[in-house]
Amino acid sequence: MTLAQKLRYLRVVEGQLRNLDRPMSQSEVVRALHHDLGRSISQAYLSQLESGARPHMTRTTRQLLARFYKVHPSYLVDDPEGFQPELTSPLRTGEDALDAWIMGGVQEFRHDSEVSGALLALAGHAETRKCILLLHSILEVPGLVDQLWHTLHPTRSANGAHPVRARASARLRRQP
Repeated sequence: MTLAQKLRYLRVVEGQLRNLDRPMSQSEVVRALHHDLGRSISQAYLSQLESGARPHMTRTTRQLLARFYKVHPSYLVDDPEGFQPELTSPLRTGEDALDAWIMGGVQEFRHDSEVSGALLALAGHAETRKCILLLHSILEVPGLVDQLWHTLHPTRSANGAHPVRARASARLRRQP
């Protein structure tokens, strides 16, 4: 993974951690750096780092971003060619492998904040395997998904849309 990819990924995670249900924007990161740490970098510099136009950053910037994202400063460099972050040891548990796989989904679905948030919660659960098996059990019972959805989300339709907004949107589409 490159430095640029890591920085973009950290903005996604930080947005979830701050309950934004979306990635933080670069401008929000710059403002939060100033607010949280009393120091900042420019949005243009952050953009250059995230686009790969600047493949390296200064030591000061690395320390600042590492403190902000709560990662070790050595994380904020390109990984060597062929580097695999996953443990390849046979000591790795099935739970760890599931969590790593699910975290890949968090990144893959970063533009769908509800799905990426659900995947992040799943990977963060102490018993990920049990959660997946429970989901399988729910899916096996006809109608249970809809029953649970309506019980847990009474103001939303089965596809996740809010019913009042969905009706208003449908009316607007019908009007000439």
